[in-house]
Amino acid sequence: MKIANKNIDSGKAFDWGKTSPDYAKFRDIYPQEFYQKIIDRGLCINGQSVLDIGTGTGVLPRNMYKFGAKWTATDISEKQIEQAKILSEGMDIVYYTISTENINFPNNSFDVITACQCFWYFDHETVMPKFYSMLKTGGSVLVLYMAWLPYEDMIAGASEKLVLKYSPNWSGAGETVHQIEIPDCYKENFKLVYHEEFTLKVPFTRDSWNGRMKACRGVGASLTEKEISMWEQEHRKLLKQIAPDEFDILHYGAIAEIRKN
Repeated sequence: MKIANKNIDSGKAFDWGKTSPDYAKFRDIYPQEFYQKIIDRGLCINGQSVLDIGTGTGVLPRNMYKFGAKWTATDISEKQIEQAKILSEGMDIVYYTISTENINFPNNSFDVITACQCFWYFDHETVMPKFYSMLKTGGSVLVLYMAWLPYEDMIAGASEKLVLKYSPNWSGAGETVHQIEIPDCYKENFKLVYHEEFTLKVPFTRDSWNGRMKACRGVGASLTEKEISMWEQEHRKLLKQIAPDEFDILHYGAIAEIRKN
């Protein structure tokens, strides 16, 4: 499903379904430290009911399933949900293909609502009241994010420049460590109770880093097949010049927990 938002990539349409196979293969890269931060907050654990919105290929519920929460997950892309179901075989995770703006679970359904790598895509004036109603008393929305640091990591920076060559309006470039921004509309019904930003080293090979970059919004989700092929040829050549066979990419992670008043 194509999505266009004037505040993202200057309105250029993108479709995560176009890159679902690469997304499934190359974007399940969060280190254990990332998930431990969530557990340390006492969230997404045994006895809790969790809704993961914008789940993509189910990265968060699949990797946190072992901690015992009951997971429900939604995404706007049917192809992303198809991949999530394949990768979740044998796990009791319930998936729905639906936009976050249209979800309509009963009141007091969830202890936690998670949003990983997707919070900025939503119409918050629409979804905030839904989150408030669906959460149990004292429930939390947990916003999660991880991104490479192009100004501090040479390989990441060079790869990002090549994405911008093909997608000059891509707004995913130029990340620096910063706190997750929570829109003002949440202030009346939620309170920011915790935030943290931390650096991470994520291991890659040339092939897996090429796949990770290919599965980003500025490449696989928005370029034509011809453009993707041209970009990939250039990127693989670039990596042979600047990267060893195996390497780490410097990232930062960020979490923000807002709790229902």
